Amino acid sequence: DLTVQDENLEIITSPEDFEAVREAVEESGAAIIEAELTMLPQSTVNLEGKEAERMLRLMEALEDSDDVQKVYANFDIADDILEAAA
Repeated sequence: DLTVQDENLEIITSPEDFEAVREAVEESGAAIIEAELTMLPQSTVNLEGKEAERMLRLMEALEDSDDVQKVYANFDIADDILEAAA
């Protein structure tokens, strides 16, 4: 998958193709700002109310932990709930 935003490209590929895609981008002369393997959800869960609040607290606690390197999630929370929690 390829997404264009302003002057930036976001390329999503399988882990198996990661190095080949990275090399192709480098050979094209494009500057790579960031390249990483990450987890993307195949399905998401909508959260509202107390469930959304609890999940946001959990995510914050996990991100604050020195023992946790990365946090992945598969939930969607409405923007108004996110703004109220900020």
